Amino acid sequence: MLRLLSSTFLISMTLGAGLAIAQTPQVATPPARPTPPTRDPHTPGYVTATELPDGTLPPADADGNFIIGPTHNYASEMAEQTGVPKGTVYEFTMNSADSKIYPGIARDANTFGTADPANPGKLMVTTSHPAPYVRKVSVYVPKQYVPGTAAPFIVGADGPDRALFLALDNLIAEHKVPAMIAISIGNGGGDAQGSERGLEYDTMSGRYAEFVEKEVLPLVEKQYNVKLTKDPEGRATMGGSSGGSCALIMAWYHPELYHRVLTYSGTYVNQQWPYHPETPHGAWEFHEHLIAKTPVKPIRLWMEVGDRDLLNPNAMRDEMHDWVVANEKMARVLAAKGYHYQFVFARNAGHTDRAVKQQTLSEALEYVWQGYSVAATKK
Repeated sequence: MLRLLSSTFLISMTLGAGLAIAQTPQVATPPARPTPPTRDPHTPGYVTATELPDGTLPPADADGNFIIGPTHNYASEMAEQTGVPKGTVYEFTMNSADSKIYPGIARDANTFGTADPANPGKLMVTTSHPAPYVRKVSVYVPKQYVPGTAAPFIVGADGPDRALFLALDNLIAEHKVPAMIAISIGNGGGDAQGSERGLEYDTMSGRYAEFVEKEVLPLVEKQYNVKLTKDPEGRATMGGSSGGSCALIMAWYHPELYHRVLTYSGTYVNQQWPYHPETPHGAWEFHEHLIAKTPVKPIRLWMEVGDRDLLNPNAMRDEMHDWVVANEKMARVLAAKGYHYQFVFARNAGHTDRAVKQQTLSEALEYVWQGYSVAATKK
């Protein structure tokens, strides 16, 4: 589990609380992000996709590739509805001092990293050091939950996610998804290489799923008198950007825990840090090697990317930082391996586009939960 962190880094976290790694600081401001161009979903090399009339979405039971139009109106499930039972949302915090898995790191402000001259796909970060954090966790318990029963649930990154809770209120009432608990977990701070969020979400290992299993879920069950199912068919993950790639990472490395994944603008690019030779290109490895070379796993995946999604927003220039290309490659390799997946290419959409999420989240949740009984919601 800890193989992705060098022994030097582990020692610094254990013994050097508050002490920076003893290297020359990088005080340069991170490079400005170039404005992403608008990509055409019919670009040669992109997957063949069904173009839908503007304002419409793919069927919730359809696998494959779809293009949605530039108008992103809210789905009806994304508005409060009269007479719909409302779930209860609880909140608590977790301190880094209490975690055995993530004691905390941070990268100094206004610093980033430099590409290794011998390997442009490897970022050297010298300003990351142990640092404390406090994370917020929100727990949604539907009105239909029966105390003492083992409930299906979804784990979301970068919480709290009020849109998710609202969608579940309406979808559960409409019997379109099971009466599930939602656990929306805040990250440990920062972004990308050298940060706590980057360490949690971009690391290609089972570590974050193990953190959730060992340190988050027991607290949820104990504090709110709920029981969470052990059946991976009743467990889902979701997130946007690095939280999206993390959602797939959780299921990929622990398919005995999670079978259902939902991602917006998934960071299937080369952003892992610390560098590890077994997955040298981070989450880019999913479509470059891992999915193609691994027997099919029991994972159902809904994924989205915007036509103005991110393009190479860092100093590496390694040709592995185009979010549109990465998601297109994901769709291609998933189809080739026979996975159940739905890929939505959104016109007039940026990175983790809020309007697109408000339009598509309810359909995405229905797709992800295909094949799971909603009988318990019909009492």
